Amino acid sequence: MNTRMWRNRKLHAGARRRNRETALSSLRRNWVLHLMVWPAVILFFIFSYLPMAGIVMAFQNFKPGLGFLNSPWVGLDQFRFLFGYDNFLKVLRNTLVFSLSKYVLNILIPFGFAILLNEVRNRRYKRTVQTIVYLPYFLSWVTLAGILLDMLSTQGLVNTVMARLGMERIMFLGDGFWFRLTVIFSDVWKSFGFNTILYLAALTTVSPDLYESAEIDGANRFRQTLHITIPSLVPITVVVATLALGGLLNANFDQVFNLYNPMVYEKADIIDTFVYRIGLLSGKYSLGAAVGLFKSFIGLILITISYRLAYRFTNYRIF
Repeated sequence: MNTRMWRNRKLHAGARRRNRETALSSLRRNWVLHLMVWPAVILFFIFSYLPMAGIVMAFQNFKPGLGFLNSPWVGLDQFRFLFGYDNFLKVLRNTLVFSLSKYVLNILIPFGFAILLNEVRNRRYKRTVQTIVYLPYFLSWVTLAGILLDMLSTQGLVNTVMARLGMERIMFLGDGFWFRLTVIFSDVWKSFGFNTILYLAALTTVSPDLYESAEIDGANRFRQTLHITIPSLVPITVVVATLALGGLLNANFDQVFNLYNPMVYEKADIIDTFVYRIGLLSGKYSLGAAVGLFKSFIGLILITISYRLAYRFTNYRIF
């Protein structure tokens, strides 16, 4: 028994030594590639890991003059106040309305558009349309917000056209209902071109032999799309849905912040804008940190669930 244990230990030690030598050999061969990665690693560490020290503020009555070490500890008082705060429930509801709507539409619309664009046989027309729908993705929300504010104002282009057609003018950015629709559909309009490219890239991996075989068997274009194109897009759809699920509580701060105003706070205020006003403008840093920690905790749960589901249904995994 002792001899067998000694042999096993010797084998494991040899395997570890070989793995170590292989890793060192790979490092020597690819040191340039590793060197290229380090700037991104350093920036990620500075902007993503170092700020995590601020989590302690969620459990303190933080005073900038006292710092992290001397500010009084209050335990879970910030969270008790947060969950008992009526406006926070409205903020959470608004965030879910925006994020869930964008989540669903940013999957379905690019999915359907990719299928339609894939059926276009004129390559020049196809590339032109693809470029046009992709261009808004490069514009920042500061630029787009300025355009939307001018076009959707009561005296803007959209309302002017509506008035000449005999329709009533609408306060797109001053009415809560219309503001929500504006935010949701402008976000989809901006990003669906990029998501379409992901689906079109997935379709390039589909073998043309499948379509030829289906055509020989008498399947028309609709049947080919139903039984070949759509099933081929399911894996990438699951990947996109999985990666987006972790950020479900991110309702796009840049967009909402540049478009909203006090008239629509009740239906437009989201978690990120709430943290900005409470934490930075009002100086309630601990309450803002508590909201951020709550959001991060929910995001961690959603990411874990999404990876489990993706691995179970499509055998997709990152780690």
